[in-house]
Amino acid sequence: MSLVTLAQILPDARRAGTAIAAFNVGNLETLRAVVYAAEAEQRPVIVQMYHRLLDTDVSGPLVAAARWLAQRSAVPIAVHLDHGARFEQIGQAVAQGFTSAMLDGSALPFAENVDLTRRAAQVAQSAGLTLEGEIGHVAFGGGEGALTDPDEAAEFALQTGVDALAVSIGTTHGYYRAAPKLDIDRAAAIAARVSIPLVLHGGSGTPEAAIREAIRRGGVAKVNIATEFQHHFQTRVGEEIAKTGGKFMAADLLMRPVVEDLTTFARTWIRRLL
Repeated sequence: MSLVTLAQILPDARRAGTAIAAFNVGNLETLRAVVYAAEAEQRPVIVQMYHRLLDTDVSGPLVAAARWLAQRSAVPIAVHLDHGARFEQIGQAVAQGFTSAMLDGSALPFAENVDLTRRAAQVAQSAGLTLEGEIGHVAFGGGEGALTDPDEAAEFALQTGVDALAVSIGTTHGYYRAAPKLDIDRAAAIAARVSIPLVLHGGSGTPEAAIREAIRRGGVAKVNIATEFQHHFQTRVGEEIAKTGGKFMAADLLMRPVVEDLTTFARTWIRRLL
């Protein structure tokens, strides 16, 4: 069985100066591609799901499928809730079988973020899950972000007891309007004060050289890839549908080349973080 928590894979990655790829999946095809890529590269991987899926009938079956695949895989696979938005969602993650979760209180004042994240960590860890928190704020969709203060990061990690810490060093979620400039010196200063693995959100579109520096100097051990991965899936599905010319094709056959191409895409990202 290769079902793991963040604590079982991220500390080793940080010590080795590498990072683990964390892909957001939304259906069986994207999930299978991530697992197949990890197996082909013989590397651990993190399967993530958007927190909004907790309020649908998608996350439960998808977590069950992820656990089924992980139990039959030779590589470590973590099943992670991405950007948990409410305290109650940590309990939902426990009930559904996630192995780790994130509680994102980064838009809150520092004290409120600490209190909410500490309580979430206690719930998660008491059930055997690991918890990721965030200090500083990585912007969504062109919104306003806030870079992480190294001293605040150290205090936040100490007070909350999180297992991994997402930090803001110049990335944003989604595609960039202009090429990002990562503050690697800030990342290094955070890494000098925080011993737990750090997380880089907003991997899509971020220059590979900058990501490598954040890993090498900044203690980053988990890199999130959502927009690029999901968009590649969307594009390939459209291409395969167009090829049918409106004629019938069974769904599994339609999706076969899509999963194969998405696996190759994920393999490239996994190698990029070594």
